[in-house]
Amino acid sequence: MSMKVMDSLRSSVKGSVVEEGDDGYDEARAVYNAMIDRRPSAVVRCQDAADVAAVVRAAAEDGSGVAVRGGGHSVPGFGTADGALVVDLGDLTAVTVDPGSSTAEVGGGATWGMVNEAAAQYGLATTGGIISTTGVGGLTLGGGIGYLARAYGFSCDNLLSAEVVLADGRVVTASADEEPDLFWALRGGGGNFGVVTKFRFGLHPVSEIYGGPMFFELADGPAILAYFAEFIRTAPREFGGFPAFQIAPPLPFVPEDRAGEPFVAVAFCIDGPAEQAAKFVQGFRDVAKPVAEMVGPMPYPAMNSLFDGLVPRGLQHYWKAAFLEDITPESLSAHLQHGPLVPTVNSTVHFYPINGACHDVAADATAFGHRDANFALVIAGMWPDPAENTANTAWVRDYYAAIEPFALGGGYVNFLSQDDQPKASSNYGANYGRLRTVKRAYDPGNMFHLNQNIAP
Repeated sequence: MSMKVMDSLRSSVKGSVVEEGDDGYDEARAVYNAMIDRRPSAVVRCQDAADVAAVVRAAAEDGSGVAVRGGGHSVPGFGTADGALVVDLGDLTAVTVDPGSSTAEVGGGATWGMVNEAAAQYGLATTGGIISTTGVGGLTLGGGIGYLARAYGFSCDNLLSAEVVLADGRVVTASADEEPDLFWALRGGGGNFGVVTKFRFGLHPVSEIYGGPMFFELADGPAILAYFAEFIRTAPREFGGFPAFQIAPPLPFVPEDRAGEPFVAVAFCIDGPAEQAAKFVQGFRDVAKPVAEMVGPMPYPAMNSLFDGLVPRGLQHYWKAAFLEDITPESLSAHLQHGPLVPTVNSTVHFYPINGACHDVAADATAFGHRDANFALVIAGMWPDPAENTANTAWVRDYYAAIEPFALGGGYVNFLSQDDQPKASSNYGANYGRLRTVKRAYDPGNMFHLNQNIAP
């Protein structure tokens, strides 16, 4: 970037501008996925929408790319790029809850843990992610799968409005009444249309849930997965759990001699009366005897942070994703061949059910293009040692290749890796054509291309 543009940028923003050679540059450029090692021209710690607009205008003047970093959880490392200007929203984390209207105004750099804690003071919540350190922005713009999705829809279904910095530097509000095409596209179209500096969500009465993990022998996997597939078709919407392949961590509730072994697991999150929730959980015990479990009442924020310790910042990440109509008997052999090979305690495979309230929304009402799917599968390779990159990436790819013939096509954009970009049309699904039209209207020069990109 030219010295003139950089000097102008420094004088026009309130936040810090960290260039290569400055103190703190290596810390500022680091992202969640340690496999990503990029050198942006500068990282700007924006303080408000005006700062973001200044960065966008500077990038346009210089011809640089813009990388947007919210919570920073992007597996492909889209929050940075060589030679780019990084819009770091890490200081925009204010969460203001209005209990009277059951809404929350959330800064673009906030995490779901911040939202959960603020909303829980009033017995409220909305659909967030599975990990509390996940960023609100990235999750919502890609759709937003979480524990409460079957009850209240995706995160994007609960979005009421958004403050957005556009490619030309303008700051607009997008809602059902203002910039409606942009608002439609933001709900599932990823970060293709601008930088969202503020979100406004609808909240729901959620306080204590009944949840936690339960581990079953691999030999009981076929029965547990088949039972879950049948159960979830008609399960009450307050049931937000999912099955998984997971190595048992060394925790007090896990028998000491079984920690470190792979299991079929079920994570429960039931927002309803404890007695009824306990009956749902007992149904799984009736299918097979658990090896270990920690299931019971807890505050919703505790459930949303339960697995945070397994995914600290600085792991190597490589993921694949698929949408499924069902967990079929034909596909079970592929899952049971590859799932038990999960390589580390950090890695996992989750089968998220996305029926219930997710199916209440019309397929074309938001940009999320896979309302016909019943499950979103993620094969999440995560490990600490870079020396294991080749072997562990191969596990993810081999698993995905084995289940792809049983999938609907495409994958949830928040779970994809950088090499999934060639499948953009199938990943965005049924609404890809309209997304391209909106992209041409709001970002014809593809300023915002460091994402699962929709080419204008």
